[in-house]
Amino acid sequence: MCGIVGLYLKKPELQIQLGKLFKPMLFEMRSRGPDSAGVALYRDQVKPGQTKFSLAHIDPNFLWKKLGNDLAASLQCDVSIKVFGTHCILITNAQEDLIKKYLDAIKIEPYVASNEIIYKKISIVGSGKSIEIFKETGSPKKVYEQFNLTQSSGTHIIGHTRMATESAVTTAGSHPFATGEDLCLVHNGSLSNHNIIRRNLEREGIIFQTENDTEVAGAYLTWKLRSGYTLREALEDAIRDLDGFYTFCIGTKSGFAVVRDPIACKHAVLAETDKWVAMATEFRAIAKLPGAENAEIWEPEPSTIYIWGEE
Repeated sequence: MCGIVGLYLKKPELQIQLGKLFKPMLFEMRSRGPDSAGVALYRDQVKPGQTKFSLAHIDPNFLWKKLGNDLAASLQCDVSIKVFGTHCILITNAQEDLIKKYLDAIKIEPYVASNEIIYKKISIVGSGKSIEIFKETGSPKKVYEQFNLTQSSGTHIIGHTRMATESAVTTAGSHPFATGEDLCLVHNGSLSNHNIIRRNLEREGIIFQTENDTEVAGAYLTWKLRSGYTLREALEDAIRDLDGFYTFCIGTKSGFAVVRDPIACKHAVLAETDKWVAMATEFRAIAKLPGAENAEIWEPEPSTIYIWGEE
């Protein structure tokens, strides 16, 4: 049930190869998640005062450039747009809350798909200083090629292949889920108390876009971090408060973290060399990395937090 992969590069000289190194890792998990796939890629940190948004729309012909021009004129701000099929990366110096209000207020034109008229808003799938999220229904191969991820450079990357169990097969329901600045989470397993946690977080002002339990886990961490907790402290509380069977891989601006539930029944393996740290649901996803044969390899312990790049 679902596949998780993550790669954190310790050596800057490897960063130009990030997408190439990660490709076979994600592809090896295709049998665990044929429904959809996605990645969170950390690269090209924006300038102070700017925010990077990962946006998605169901229409592959959506006029992203027009959106950027209209946004710049309406909010009197700088906007740059880079289009990747159904997604785009938008960078602006406007305040994040103003961008969200603007996108939410846009008049939505109908989009016809399979003889069905669909009114689909623009989705914000991620935001921050360096994170870029690309996710879509279909195989990992299709998703990787659609967004030209093989050529990607960057510091680290988190990926997921999904076998849907508790919500529909949609782009919105695909992982990673991002609910805070440069924060994302991918998940193998299921949470039994996600509805209770969701209601509690909504009372705290957290807004949800899907019914997916993984979004609840991500939102929980965002709430904790906004409340002044460190990532480690937030994960310590998550182990106590989130009930279920799970392996989480959490992407941050500076690195990533891995944690399993107290029973640790969901597969996970970690490997580390002096050049990289990798995480996967199964070792076969790590085996093709350069130097994997000499890596330190271990199974993460139950209720134990592993963090690289950030505390």
